[in-house]
Amino acid sequence: MSVATALVEKLETRLPKVIDARTHGVIDYAHAGFFLGMALVCRKRNPRAALAALCTGSFVLVQSLLTDYPLGAGKVIPFKTHGEMDAAFAASSFAMPRIFGFSDTGAAKVFRANGFVEGAVVGMTDFDTTRARIEELGSSLPAMDDRNQMAAD
Repeated sequence: MSVATALVEKLETRLPKVIDARTHGVIDYAHAGFFLGMALVCRKRNPRAALAALCTGSFVLVQSLLTDYPLGAGKVIPFKTHGEMDAAFAASSFAMPRIFGFSDTGAAKVFRANGFVEGAVVGMTDFDTTRARIEELGSSLPAMDDRNQMAAD
């Protein structure tokens, strides 16, 4: 296990759980957009980094669309499983530059930083699926005052 991977694991287990499912979804879509944009920016100067960024952005986008959380569309992947996938992805971000062959470039630094940021987001997210479901249902239910009013009528 590399030092970076060990540090990511420490981040994941020791940080306060302050990110809810909806906020995590917003972060996921921003994350996907960032890497898809990076793919466009790097496509001519660093095609290998562009391919890695395209794979990363596409993976994050598809994973987000399929996750069972407030901003997911397909609701196929349980939110807790999404978190486990994110943790593995954070650790793999450190290897992407080597795998795709652009280790000595500025783009490699972006992937290494992503490993730490992704690890921190995973560490600060409350992946309690029950709470995520209640949060999503709560946004589609009438407010408590509206329900009390309906009961009184």
